[in-house]
Amino acid sequence: MDRLRAAQDYAEKLGTTAVMIVQHGRVVGSWGDVSQRVRVNSVRKSFLSALYGMAIAEGRIDPTATLETLGIDDKAPGLTPAEKQARVRDLLMARSGVYHEAASEPARMKDRRPERGSHPPDTYWYYNNWDFNALGTIYGQRTGEDIFAAIEKKIARPLGMQDFTAKDGKYVYAKASNHPAYHLDMSARDLARFGWLFLNKGRWGDRQVVPTTWVAESTRAYSDASYLKNTGYGYMWWVAKGGKHRGARVGEGAFSARGYGGQFILVSPADDLVVVLLHAKHVTNRQEGQLLKRITAATPQARSISAPVAHGGW
Repeated sequence: MDRLRAAQDYAEKLGTTAVMIVQHGRVVGSWGDVSQRVRVNSVRKSFLSALYGMAIAEGRIDPTATLETLGIDDKAPGLTPAEKQARVRDLLMARSGVYHEAASEPARMKDRRPERGSHPPDTYWYYNNWDFNALGTIYGQRTGEDIFAAIEKKIARPLGMQDFTAKDGKYVYAKASNHPAYHLDMSARDLARFGWLFLNKGRWGDRQVVPTTWVAESTRAYSDASYLKNTGYGYMWWVAKGGKHRGARVGEGAFSARGYGGQFILVSPADDLVVVLLHAKHVTNRQEGQLLKRITAATPQARSISAPVAHGGW
């Protein structure tokens, strides 16, 4: 408890908006306003990954389909014939080789963006908003569904989310690209439910919301995140390597959804644990890591008990 209080004190110094800590299906820590909706930035991508898992299982999206066969292009200078050979799966892994300008592309991402044509599809990992945004376009075209309405219907309602509705989503466009970003405002308590869903292999109560095989496949590392230590990348999920994440001890098999400025969902199967951090005021990666380290230092090792498959007491 002393370590948990130390973590809470540090969160208050950072101006953290909300923290949720869930272990063994019970809330063991809850600070700040857990109902406040915050722009979660790139956490949005892990939600789209979940929708893709459902759509692929239903046969509505073929992960081996190429951009060419799907009719995906972009504003001038448009995609080259070589770039159009990227598959849906390559985009999910951020390995498309398409280095076109993208919506919601911050300066640091532009600085790292390789030259057009420098890497063929599925040969190089680059955290690429073009890939993630184009996946949004493909999802809408192939399923006929609005992303935000789909998240509400297929994820928020089955999980009993208390705050999110489709109205909390917003498309953000850029002059240079046809493919908008799809931003979400979400609360800590709703994000904790999403994390718990993935901790329980896509199952919520007696309902399989996301296919178990997709949970395993999407949270497996296919690439090393070149600029982040002990981190790999799956299908729009970050994957811990060596039992550490952001410098914190998280155990083997942990993974996370991350958004710029301090938005974070940690899923730690080894500790039967989900941690959600939300910051309306920007914090650095180092500060976020320090907070996570303080929280995991207070977390007892998982007991040899069966984890509840529902939401427990929250």
